[in-house]
Amino acid sequence: MKLFNKRKNIFLKLLIEQVSKTKEAVGLLEDFMKNNDNNIIKDIDNKEKEGDEIRRILIDEINRTFSTPFDREDIFTLSRAIDDILDYTNTTIDEMNILDIKSNKYLVEMSEILNKAVFNLFQAINIIVSYPRIATDYVIKIKSFENRLEKLYRSALCDLFITPDTLSGIIDILKTRELYRHLSNAGDKCDEAANIVADILVKNY
Repeated sequence: MKLFNKRKNIFLKLLIEQVSKTKEAVGLLEDFMKNNDNNIIKDIDNKEKEGDEIRRILIDEINRTFSTPFDREDIFTLSRAIDDILDYTNTTIDEMNILDIKSNKYLVEMSEILNKAVFNLFQAINIIVSYPRIATDYVIKIKSFENRLEKLYRSALCDLFITPDTLSGIIDILKTRELYRHLSNAGDKCDEAANIVADILVKNY
């Protein structure tokens, strides 16, 4: 019986590990946006690789375990959403480096909001079994932060597309727009993860 329960608990353990790596990466993203420390680029890339490995193990566990603590599709899609947040975090930093785009006030604020959303996702998953009602409160907070991020994204686009003076200015607009889009997409994935957590809570608690 203990072995059976251990096999079931491995999924929650892996989800917590995966969202922890994502939280760490998004924290580094905020730090990078504020301080432009290129040493952070490699750190985020490492977090992304570590998160990928955790997800590979989780998928393998799903494929060879008969009974899971939650619906196996919910486990898979929640893990995928968390992985997407981490991927967008890494892609944002990678493209800033490749395209030589510096941070600005919108990127700083968007990274701050994303960090808060991911922190609340981390909290929700950590207590999803032990304190499901409190986990629901964290879900609501995640969705609130995603709404704030989406509004800021639209404001950033409005300011970005003020008529540029040069061709170089147009190119910079297009580059920066992609960075805004990555962070907006990461916010969307936070909202998706929040919805999956909410579904798990409704189905099981």
